[in-house]
Amino acid sequence: MFNSVTCSSKVHCNEKDMNTLLHFKQGVIDPSGMLSSWFTEQDCCHWTGVQCDNITGRVTELNLPCHTNQSIVFVYGHEDDDKSHCLTGEFNIQSLLELEFLSYLNLSNNDFKAIQYNSIGSQNSCDNLSRGTPPHQCRNSSNLHYLDLSYNYDILIPNLHWIFRLSSLQYLNLGGLDLHKAINWLQSVAMLPSLVELHLQSCQLEDIHPSLQYANFTSLQVLDLAHNHFISELPSWLFNLSSHISHIDLSQNSIHGQLSQILPNHRSIKSLVLSDNNLDGPIPDWIGQLEQLQELDLSHNSFSGPIPTILGNLSSLIVLNFCSNNLNGNLPESLGQLFNLDTLRVGDNSLTGIVSERNLLSLSNLKHLFLSSPALIFDFDPEWVPPFQLKGIDLGYVNDKLPSWLFTQSSLKILTISDSNASFEPLDKFWNFATQLEILSLGNNTINGNMSNVLLNSTFVWLHTNNLRGGVPRLSPKVADLTLYNNSLTGSISPLLCHKMAGESSLTYLEMGKNLLSGELTDCWNDWKLLRHVGLEKNNLTGMIPHSMGSLSNLISLDLYGNKFFGEVPLSLKDCNNLWILNLGENNFSGAIPSWVGSAKVLLLSSNQFSGNIPTQICQLNSLMVMDFANNALSGPIPNCLHNITSMLSDHASFGEFGIIVQVPSYPVQLIFSITMPIKGNELLYSDLMYAIDFSSNNLSGTVPSEIFMLTRLQLMNLSHNRLVGTIPDEIGNMKPLESIDLSSNRLSGQIPQAMSGLSFLGYLNLSFNNLMGKIPSGTQLQGFTNLSYMGNNELCGPPLTQVCPQDEKPHNTTPMGEDHDDDDDKSEVYSWFYMGLGMGFASGFWGVFGLILFNRRCRHAYFRFLHRLYTTVIQKMNSLY
Repeated sequence: MFNSVTCSSKVHCNEKDMNTLLHFKQGVIDPSGMLSSWFTEQDCCHWTGVQCDNITGRVTELNLPCHTNQSIVFVYGHEDDDKSHCLTGEFNIQSLLELEFLSYLNLSNNDFKAIQYNSIGSQNSCDNLSRGTPPHQCRNSSNLHYLDLSYNYDILIPNLHWIFRLSSLQYLNLGGLDLHKAINWLQSVAMLPSLVELHLQSCQLEDIHPSLQYANFTSLQVLDLAHNHFISELPSWLFNLSSHISHIDLSQNSIHGQLSQILPNHRSIKSLVLSDNNLDGPIPDWIGQLEQLQELDLSHNSFSGPIPTILGNLSSLIVLNFCSNNLNGNLPESLGQLFNLDTLRVGDNSLTGIVSERNLLSLSNLKHLFLSSPALIFDFDPEWVPPFQLKGIDLGYVNDKLPSWLFTQSSLKILTISDSNASFEPLDKFWNFATQLEILSLGNNTINGNMSNVLLNSTFVWLHTNNLRGGVPRLSPKVADLTLYNNSLTGSISPLLCHKMAGESSLTYLEMGKNLLSGELTDCWNDWKLLRHVGLEKNNLTGMIPHSMGSLSNLISLDLYGNKFFGEVPLSLKDCNNLWILNLGENNFSGAIPSWVGSAKVLLLSSNQFSGNIPTQICQLNSLMVMDFANNALSGPIPNCLHNITSMLSDHASFGEFGIIVQVPSYPVQLIFSITMPIKGNELLYSDLMYAIDFSSNNLSGTVPSEIFMLTRLQLMNLSHNRLVGTIPDEIGNMKPLESIDLSSNRLSGQIPQAMSGLSFLGYLNLSFNNLMGKIPSGTQLQGFTNLSYMGNNELCGPPLTQVCPQDEKPHNTTPMGEDHDDDDDKSEVYSWFYMGLGMGFASGFWGVFGLILFNRRCRHAYFRFLHRLYTTVIQKMNSLY
């Protein structure tokens, strides 16, 4: 719809338009030289991203999206792409809108930090967007049809008042921009009479029903409000959407409320997508009256009750998706009348009853079927041949045996079977059938078969958490992802990696952790150059890392955790230039800590026999997130250059995941892998990575370098069980994201700094068995930890310890504060007479009593018997304490 026009070589760019573009360039930072062709000696119609009308020479299109690498992804919050090469800085959108014939503007997926809205050389102007200038002051830009500013994540737009001046706008995409302050966003976009597509996904919108009863979306066909923060019922303005609308997408929000209160009876709606919300209540029967409906997606909500039988009347329905709700009751047989149905997804509900061929009888066009509910019973006629040929099927909780008709599906490409006790026998028939598949996913089943003679031929093979046994299978060159995690495979991995293939291998992801594999690592890695992840953790493998692993130049993650490997880490791994994660924990490696892992983000080397100093080259790893050297034999000081690890310096700690997108035609799949490390005193599995340093249980000495407290992104710091001396500096209070601190079993001295009381995220603290002294800072969360966090510091006092600090003991004979000296003198004289009288009274009473005891034998004997009983009682009490 929005085709660009190519400029004729004989037409010259308009001078006014050229100056406008040059002004745009001046405010932009261009790290990769995307705008390097923008100079006055060249006609601006030939500049990168610029297109002109082939008759008038006026600029009609500015197309400068940033293209990022999607084949390998390090997910970091939303920052899932490397944007270091993208345009950044600020730009003035109003100056661009002064390109009078501009109809297409695309600056998406860049790294702009702010948008200005000030016109240049015009009496009509709008101030910076953050100032909320009234829209009547803005110039109308009626030629712009297409505007895409999406996925410039750092841009905050406080209002959309300016947008309604773009009266010819047909396509608007602000996805990923921060609009949480744009309270009246709907009023602005509702005044665009020509709008066909509106994309406001991931905009942090919170109010879906601003004060507007009617939205005049007369031309709207696509509405995308996915990934926002709506927490209320949908408003009445959605009821009044024009009957011309053909697609509504409100997926992945948090909208509460019943569907019957949300949508009107628009019989011309073709696509209704309300997935990933918090909608509840029953699915209303009136949906069965939407005669033109082609797509109905209510997945990932909280709908309850039965699936309405009346849905069988929707003869135009192509996609029906109710998965991941709380629906119950039987699967209606009337759904079998939907002869146009391509996709039926009703899994992950609480459906009951029997599913048989009667439910699928007339679905001749069915291509995708998802049936997975614990109480559903499959009861198909063994002789039944379906009228359809599926491309994908997802079955769960299958008991007894697999449906016989499954083996009639010669077009099947995707097969998922999970949480089932079904017999896959005869296994030879099943594995032969599986060779036609592109994706084979069998998870958490009870398959009890020997894999030694199985040939795997699917692009993606996920066979995790089954009971697969015997030796490793064989692979065809087609396999890109092999996951055999958590089975009972035995023997060597050599048969899998050392056999000769008919063609070049496609294997990118190899995960065989938590099996019973043994023997040494094969030396056949030269034939697997595409590998990005190798996971062999928690097996019984032994030997040394072969030098041939250095040939894996694409390797991102190497996980050998929990085996019996020994020897030094080979220098050949230095050739793995993209190695982000190196996990060698829980082995018997020795020698020095490798210092050559230049691109590492995670170094897990704990529980080995590494010795020597921590190399200072570690400080050059600018992307490092996790450094775990715990439980080794390291000695010497902690390097004082740790502040050079720039990735740990930011004040804005974030969570993320390590992941790889395996890019195969038609099947881009993101694979997330996790790491294991001790967090908050326990060994936990973390796929959401923390910024962490763990040097515990070594022989490190010297003081804790002050530079370590400059790492204000750290969330875990464990320096326990070493021989560190010195004090804990006040700078520790700058490490606001800290969640876990362990400095126990060292020789630290001095007081606990008051600044630690500002660590509001702290969930684990251990300062025990040091030489700390003084009062634990009071009135803070430091009192929320038990005395175990402080024990073994004999001169510490104050809550939660029972030892009272000297300054907190009740004062004796002290002058009240705030009184002048005259009052003190007067009170001193009064006190003097008072104490004098008290002394004389005490003397008189003492001699009166003592004289009576001294000269009266009967009183004397009674008195000494009393003293003896008192002494005996005191001695018994003291003995009971010990």
